[in-house]
Amino acid sequence: MLDVSDAVRAEIGEAEAERLLAGENAPGDYDCTSCRTRGNTGQERTSTVLFVGEETAVLAFAHAACIPSQVVTVAEDQLQGAVRTLSAPESAPAGPPPAPPAVPSPAAEPGTGQRQAVLGITCGQVLIDGTARSALVVEPTGPIARPGSDGPGDDFLPLLIEQGFMPVTDVELPPAPVAGWSVLVAMGQLHAVFQPPATPGGQPVAWWQAHQPLAVTEGWRTAAAKSHTVVVYAAPAGSIGQQPREDLLREALEKAAAGGVLVAGTMPLTGT
Repeated sequence: MLDVSDAVRAEIGEAEAERLLAGENAPGDYDCTSCRTRGNTGQERTSTVLFVGEETAVLAFAHAACIPSQVVTVAEDQLQGAVRTLSAPESAPAGPPPAPPAVPSPAAEPGTGQRQAVLGITCGQVLIDGTARSALVVEPTGPIARPGSDGPGDDFLPLLIEQGFMPVTDVELPPAPVAGWSVLVAMGQLHAVFQPPATPGGQPVAWWQAHQPLAVTEGWRTAAAKSHTVVVYAAPAGSIGQQPREDLLREALEKAAAGGVLVAGTMPLTGT
């Protein structure tokens, strides 16, 4: 009933993986590291999730329906905090919370070499084809230059289109899937957006990561869990802005689409 992915197996070693699969080191009852409800390795399919810091690693468990077996890189200080929590008397969590990952990769200001633009993200629900869909809206704080370029242009949308994102002309229509991309939600919080590995057979690369795990609404989580997908929109700096309400966010998306500065893709949800 226990699932140990190749990535986790490579980190913990073949012998430890076999002991887990044989039930020798399986915990029995556990609190799912994704949805935080109880699970049992002997009664339901369970994923092994290895949280890895710079010097510390913690193996946690989750319902296979919530999150697949995988390796999640987290900050060492938060992982150490999780270890202290796990060691405390009557500690409830069966694994560490997702740590505040690194700052999203910023783009250098053309001609200066100074890193300025970072990716901002907004969570909301968008009505698509009559159904409320969980969505993320990504907008950089400034122009994004193509790697190696020293020109003044903004290559944010062309770079995403090359990755499989498609221009949006009508927000009412569902965007096409983007191959190899995914959205990670752990313990009910948004953790990261992953893009395909740089080399075949490699690990997915975090395209965006939260400084601190971002809370999402119960409605957002429910809609994402129902469809097992998240719609990710992206627009150049200044196109969307921080909208306080979902109706205003919808209006901003429609305006960006009408102006030809909105791209999107549908991604599978990892976690719940």
